[in-house]
Amino acid sequence: MRRRVITAAVAAAVALAGCATVPAGPAPMPSDWVPTPTATPVAQTVGLSPDGFTAAQRMTVRVRNVGCGFVKTGTGFALDAFTLVTNRHVINDSADIQISTHDGRVIEATAATTTTVADIAIIKTTEPLGGAYAIRSQEDPLEGDVITVVGYPGGGRLTTVSGVVLGPTKDPLESAVDQVLATTAIVEPGSSGSPVLNDAGEVVGVVYAKNDVNQSFIVPVSMLNTLLAQPSLLVPEPIDCAAAPSA
Repeated sequence: MRRRVITAAVAAAVALAGCATVPAGPAPMPSDWVPTPTATPVAQTVGLSPDGFTAAQRMTVRVRNVGCGFVKTGTGFALDAFTLVTNRHVINDSADIQISTHDGRVIEATAATTTTVADIAIIKTTEPLGGAYAIRSQEDPLEGDVITVVGYPGGGRLTTVSGVVLGPTKDPLESAVDQVLATTAIVEPGSSGSPVLNDAGEVVGVVYAKNDVNQSFIVPVSMLNTLLAQPSLLVPEPIDCAAAPSA
């Protein structure tokens, strides 16, 4: 993935004193500057359940896509007992989609829908996901806001990382969505589909990409809310469990 650079506008004011000579203009705006976060990342440790998991961790699942000759892993999060969100690229070309919960249960997917508007997929499951379910914010996060990402990087252990929002930018993958948000939260392959949370524990976005300087990119919650409110934007993704190779 090629490197994307986020720039910020710089304003300069020139004051004139009588007939004094106008001072020289400012130097050219730097082209390789990344805004400095205005907030300090903090760990999210409140709301632990008796088994030691937060609500955010309980709603987050590992997604395993068994295709024809490949296995891909990603992350998703529960919207309700039988519905979860992940990325389109996590489940593309699937023969079998398996969902693993935080407490070790494996659940099969029965149906999936995807969209070309953004890298988002909605999956239906055969059994209740259990645990907790996402509360979606009605507003996108702003530059400098602290965010937390919960996911399964590398398909491994459930992990929580913090960062801050750098601001809106063009989609580095050049899909149909106009703008996405860049953050400093460090993610890895397998983090795709992870929920991005604000300090109130609400979902404010979905991780879907990173670049070579460890900036992560998220689909903002406003886009997710639009997709969920307009089912016509989602199209069926074929799932043929009978064709899945043995894993």
